Amino acid sequence: MERKVKAQKHKDTKAHAHTHTHAHAKAAEPKKKLVVPKRKIKKTAAAKPAVEVMGLHNLHIPSGAHQRKRILGRGPSSGHGKTSTRGSKGQTSRAGRDMYLGFEGGQTPLIRRIPKRGFVSTFRKEYQIVNLGDLKRAKAGEINPEALEKIGLIKDKNKLVKILGEGELKEALKVKAHAFSRSAQEKIKTAGGTFEVIEVILNV
Repeated sequence: MERKVKAQKHKDTKAHAHTHTHAHAKAAEPKKKLVVPKRKIKKTAAAKPAVEVMGLHNLHIPSGAHQRKRILGRGPSSGHGKTSTRGSKGQTSRAGRDMYLGFEGGQTPLIRRIPKRGFVSTFRKEYQIVNLGDLKRAKAGEINPEALEKIGLIKDKNKLVKILGEGELKEALKVKAHAFSRSAQEKIKTAGGTFEVIEVILNV
C-alpha cells in the first residue's frame, strides 16, 4: 500500500515539473507582433489649376513701362546739366534737327548732283502672269481669277491677271482675265473657247 502511494506521489511531482518547465519555456519565447495588413489607398489625380482668364482684376503694369522723366538743365549734379544731353552747341543741338538719309553737312548731296534719266509712271499696271499651257490644271469649264487662285497659278484673286500664249491649249475653255496677249487670244479661239476681258474701274 505504501509503495502505491509513493509511486503515485512520484508521478504527480514528475507531471508537475513537466508542466512547470513547459510553461516556463512558453513564457521565455518572444511575443510575436500582430501584423495588420495595410489598406491600399487609391491615389486620385491632383486637380489641375483652372486657367486664369485675363481681366481688370489681374492686370498689372510690366516692369519698365513707367520711367522717370529726365531732368534737363538743372546743373551738373543731375548728370544732365549744361548741354542737357544734346552733346554740344550747333546744328545738332537745336530743336527740329533732321539729318535725312544722304545729308552731307549742308553741301549739295550726291543724289542731287548726278543726272537723272527716265521716270516712274504712277499709272503703271502690274499683272500676275499665267501661261496658256498651265490652264490644263483647271478642271472647270470657266476659268476666272478665283479658279486660278484655287489651283495655285496666282497668289491674289483681287489683283490683275494677264494670260500669255505660251504653251498649247486643246480644250475649249471660257477664260476671264484682265488682259490677254494676241497669241493667247488666237489659241483660245482655235481651240473653240472664248475669252472675256474683265474691266477695272479706277477710283479717281
